[in-house]
Amino acid sequence: MTDTDSTLGGRLPLIDPATLSGDQKDLYQTMRSTLITWADSNGFRGMTDDGKLIGPFNPYLYSTGITPGFLAWMQADSKHTSLDKQTHEVVILTVGAIWRTPYEMYAHSAVARTVGLSEAAIAGLCRGETPAELTPGQLLAHRFASQLTREYRVDDELYREAEKHFGSATLVDLVYLVGLYLLTCALLNAFQIPTPDEARAVEGN
Repeated sequence: MTDTDSTLGGRLPLIDPATLSGDQKDLYQTMRSTLITWADSNGFRGMTDDGKLIGPFNPYLYSTGITPGFLAWMQADSKHTSLDKQTHEVVILTVGAIWRTPYEMYAHSAVARTVGLSEAAIAGLCRGETPAELTPGQLLAHRFASQLTREYRVDDELYREAEKHFGSATLVDLVYLVGLYLLTCALLNAFQIPTPDEARAVEGN
């Protein structure tokens, strides 16, 4: 194990795929062929050069009973959400910035670039701001996700505005997405999981 490997997991040791068997090995192979392929296609790291999972993917591997259900939720969101791709990433970055979750913002900044959000919008969202570059719909989704995450509720005026724009079914999808990334941010923050750059910085000190 390199020094960087020892920090990439945060509080959780990275699991060596050579040691896996049974359900854990099956789960690793599933994530390797889906989530890591997705990470690679979007330009962020989800795995070390020798095959250890990083980011939220490492803690996923610790829970072979619950993680498959969580992966099914992620897959359902990916396949069936009625949010467009850019608005989807606006919501995710909004939640990540409020939770101050470095890996989530690192990963989904890359995804946001892939789907065409501007660098100015991405940077502003990651700073917890409301970027001027957002479209009216993206702005509504950002405000809705931000208020729900910060205040644990949405006021009547904002709800009516969002419902008029998105419709009830899309608002349900939006709330599911907020919940999905509240859980992701909780995992990342609880185990203090860094970005690859943060891990290298620790190694260099």
